[in-house]
Amino acid sequence: MRAVIYARVSITDKVEKLNDQLELLRRFVKERRWKVYKEYSDQAQADNLRQRKDWQRLLEDAINKRFDVLIIQSMDRAFYSVTHVSISLEKFREWGVGVKSVSDAWLDTVTSKETPYEIAASYARLEKEMIHERLMLGMERSRKLGSKTGRPKVIDREGFSQAYGDILEGLSKGNLSRSQAAKKLGIGYATLKRLLDAEKVLAESL
Repeated sequence: MRAVIYARVSITDKVEKLNDQLELLRRFVKERRWKVYKEYSDQAQADNLRQRKDWQRLLEDAINKRFDVLIIQSMDRAFYSVTHVSISLEKFREWGVGVKSVSDAWLDTVTSKETPYEIAASYARLEKEMIHERLMLGMERSRKLGSKTGRPKVIDREGFSQAYGDILEGLSKGNLSRSQAAKKLGIGYATLKRLLDAEKVLAESL
């Protein structure tokens, strides 16, 4: 079976992290005695598809049926939203390409063993990972633009990314004030403002 591997890290990550990811994928393919047709890798934000040049090359090779299965470390390395997952998996199916994730056991269109519970849990994790990546990237952009404040430790709190995503939705719909949002998150108003300002900086830079 002709396999390709795809790795991606955020622009705030070190190159070593990308190399570690690629090495993990190489071992995964080797253990199954498959042949690595090609390796693809990007250092870019997940939803910035224009900057993900190797992802575009991968799709072109898939359309031309140059490989049989795509191997990724986890769902959030290749996809950026639930919709993107669904559309992409359908496209790969049309092209006759299987998709297999090392970390997400359910994501295996080669053997199709997924269950509704596993799919829902993985989708939720994807959204959490993407929110966390946006938070990290936004704070880094703010720092480069002259902000003297460091990254709030609350970003790494268990469950914070998911809760923050829910709060963003509530704020955008006008269901919450910033004071209410800060209280629900268990953080100070100033910390919430820093996070929202970083989100704005990121949005304006894309």
